[in-house]
Amino acid sequence: MSALAWSFLLALSVLWGGSFFFVGVAVAEIPPLTLVALRVALAAGLLWLALPLLGVAAPRGAPAWRAIGIMALLNNVVPFSLIVWAQQTLPSGLASILNATTPLWTVLVAHVVTVEERVTPGKIAGVLLGFAGVAAMMGPAILTGATVAGPATAAMLAATFSYACAGVFGRRFRAIGVAPMQAALGQVTASTLMMAPLALLIDRPWGLAMPSGATIGAVLGLAGLSTAAAYVLYFRILALAGAVNLLLVTFLIPVSAILLGTLVLHEALEPRHLLGMALIGLGLAAIDGRPLAYASRSFRS
Repeated sequence: MSALAWSFLLALSVLWGGSFFFVGVAVAEIPPLTLVALRVALAAGLLWLALPLLGVAAPRGAPAWRAIGIMALLNNVVPFSLIVWAQQTLPSGLASILNATTPLWTVLVAHVVTVEERVTPGKIAGVLLGFAGVAAMMGPAILTGATVAGPATAAMLAATFSYACAGVFGRRFRAIGVAPMQAALGQVTASTLMMAPLALLIDRPWGLAMPSGATIGAVLGLAGLSTAAAYVLYFRILALAGAVNLLLVTFLIPVSAILLGTLVLHEALEPRHLLGMALIGLGLAAIDGRPLAYASRSFRS
């Protein structure tokens, strides 16, 4: 990947790393479907307001909106709903490591349905190293709450498979002339149209108590930072670097969370965190390929 793609990937990991925190706060007071509907609706509103400022037109044409609708289902409606539901019972440590299975699925899905992103030994080794790094960083927290993790674990794995399918499917937006900002806007707009009726029918949000200030802040952060801003970056990276490289972000999310906790909240940085980050770095290098190729050439010379 280019330096620009790597910088976007790091920024996206910080934005999405915050989503687990925001969901953890908000889901205590807001039902899952309502929370997802608020997330995508507020994000859609922000992106529609931003269109004139950015000089970008809304998506047009049946092929574009058909692809956007499928992307909304795979990348928002299904995984967001499953993850929020799972986080009602699943410990955040276990949720984050299950989220890091996304690149494993993506490598397999991309190999089956694309020609350009085939499985290579470097990709397999990189994905396994990255997954091992996440596991090392989580340490004993992986096993916390294992007795309640059955259905929630299955929901998280289904969500990550849906993310993988979305990452591979989303490659077609560039071919049909849909810009990253248009894809992001269309996706959260279509997701709102799908989620709002479900939330109204099932959760009946008008009967809920007024949420606290902390919950309102979490919803705004989830919509503005972890959704609107994040998906503009998401589609930009997808166009620049492909689906497999894009979803390496799930390895970087725990790194971002731990570094933010250390720098902002002054939490302790333990040896297992350093080991995990080193393994993730090796995994990213193996998938990118260039550092290992350079080292091999240097060794031969």
